[in-house]
Amino acid sequence: MKAHVRPSRSSAGILAGLLFGGVLAGCGGPAVSGTALPAPGATPGTGSTSQAAPPVRTPASADSSCASAVSAMDVRARVAQLVVPGVDAGNPAAVTSLVRTTQIGGIFIGGNNTTLLQNGALAAVQQAAQIPVSIAVDEEGGRVQRVDELDGSLPSARELAATKSPDEVRALGEQRGKQLRARGVTVDYAPDADVSDEPDDAVIGDRSYSPDPEKAREYAMAFAEGLRAGGVLPVLKHFPGHGHGSGDSHRTAVTTPPLEQLRQADLVPYRDLAEYGQVAVMVGHLDVPGLTNGVPASISPAAYRLLRGEYRFTGPVITDDLGGMKAITDRYALPEAVLKGLQAGADEALFSSGNGDVPAVLDRLTQAVETGELPAAQVAASVGRVLAAKGVCTM
Repeated sequence: MKAHVRPSRSSAGILAGLLFGGVLAGCGGPAVSGTALPAPGATPGTGSTSQAAPPVRTPASADSSCASAVSAMDVRARVAQLVVPGVDAGNPAAVTSLVRTTQIGGIFIGGNNTTLLQNGALAAVQQAAQIPVSIAVDEEGGRVQRVDELDGSLPSARELAATKSPDEVRALGEQRGKQLRARGVTVDYAPDADVSDEPDDAVIGDRSYSPDPEKAREYAMAFAEGLRAGGVLPVLKHFPGHGHGSGDSHRTAVTTPPLEQLRQADLVPYRDLAEYGQVAVMVGHLDVPGLTNGVPASISPAAYRLLRGEYRFTGPVITDDLGGMKAITDRYALPEAVLKGLQAGADEALFSSGNGDVPAVLDRLTQAVETGELPAAQVAASVGRVLAAKGVCTM
């Protein structure tokens, strides 16, 4: 994921997507036991945050089936629910206008500007949405965090695993989840479940809890459980494992060790995903010999088959940033990259962009559904998972 690593400064210790119901619905399968989440307008905890969560309208269809909800939407409305563009957090009016005119399913707040996370600014964004819009950040801790200047800094994953017990990390995750939820955030693109022994400042480095895959899994699970208890949906990343990749996918194509080697280490945190409770998964731009064979996992059907099949994941799946990372942008223009991610099996396509890019993306996706390039049944299934995870309907 485009980490938007914060520049070094004395006060510093980086997407929300899918949760708006009183209890996060099990997406695409039976409900997974987990913590009940607060209703959208409720503040799940006080933490150190002074503002209340912006009000969100509870859809009248919250008790209806997702199949019925999806069938009532036209093609453009359906594909709009599957895109998550990055937005300018310093311009709330432009973000509100984007949501009002495109009715996209989610937004990602990156960068260091926190204007959109203060003073109830997200309330206007939600009021502009006919279907509640997901609000994502990437709040990992360390050099990848969003609200440290507002709510205090979190240590890096590596530091947390070295200095705190899993129970203590779970508690910190819950506290941060409450702080994020109180500001209107519903999804956190964290924890980083990568297994890595890289130097701290490498692309993954101290974002990884441990080079020991079992320890990385234990701590990633603890932070995920905490976030969910705080009212925020956790997103594990970067499937199938970035920790032993050949470089930084922001800058170039990245190759991982072969699939069989990943199974021994990098894929261990994704074992028995139901044990995490309700989570989403982000797929990275990673070429895996023996799996994707020259194609980034984010746009490779084989990677999604692995996640859905061997790892039996039934929840929502999102791509890494398709608009700001050269592993993708050196190959495809943005509308084609988004289309390829959804064709491969993603439920949501994340991309950094200017607001003007969103209509072009929606035009291309609408055309693809109408011509059969993007199967309508596949789109309907993904929209159902997205709506169910927002609490708009039940699967």
